[in-house]
Amino acid sequence: MGCNICVCYCHAVRVKTFSAMPHSGGKRYNHQPCLAVLAAYMPFNLPIFLTWLRVAAIPFLVTLYYLPPGWLYSVERDSLAALVFVVASLTDWADGYLARRLNQTSAFGAFLDPVADKLIVAAALIVLVDQGRADAIAAMIIIGREITISALREWMAKIGAARNVAVSMLGKIKTAAQMVAIPLLLYHAPLPFAPPGWETPLIGSCLLWFAALMTLWSMGYYLYKALPDISTREEKK
Repeated sequence: MGCNICVCYCHAVRVKTFSAMPHSGGKRYNHQPCLAVLAAYMPFNLPIFLTWLRVAAIPFLVTLYYLPPGWLYSVERDSLAALVFVVASLTDWADGYLARRLNQTSAFGAFLDPVADKLIVAAALIVLVDQGRADAIAAMIIIGREITISALREWMAKIGAARNVAVSMLGKIKTAAQMVAIPLLLYHAPLPFAPPGWETPLIGSCLLWFAALMTLWSMGYYLYKALPDISTREEKK
């Protein structure tokens, strides 16, 4: 059997990397490792580290609600889960700010940041529905919208029209509402020093439904903005 060679080419560093497979008869080749390719396309810096922390928080957050009975009191579990989500939300602001301030913006960071946001929101919503604290329809609307708009933005980027579906004020309002609603529903207990009637389940549910309505509104807005490009592509076929 001839020698099988794995060829790895990176345009960013303009380097070819050759690696002999285990069944190549023991031949060894001098080569630069494929880690150079990964480093070129997947840089690692402080903003990206914060984004990865947000991804790493997801299994921790979910696990809190499925620990064996007796490991944590419910109030401890809920407080810790809410704290994890709030800290993760703060890293969402911090990684973008630091990337711009330190001039460490990258294509990989721009890709990973919204993915991390959508994953932790989806995970938290699924946990809340499972715990009976969030309406399944509201959660389905929010998660379904995120999938739809992500696919739309990917397609628009391929045809060079990504700016037409850039984040709008509607999207920012929706994000703010759900980022307040989710920790309130996770905490699910009276807030210290809150005035009478400020019940976290009620406020959280109202904000979550508001976020769901804003989700539908913003999705319609993005689809409307993309419609001319979609129509143009169809006419060219």
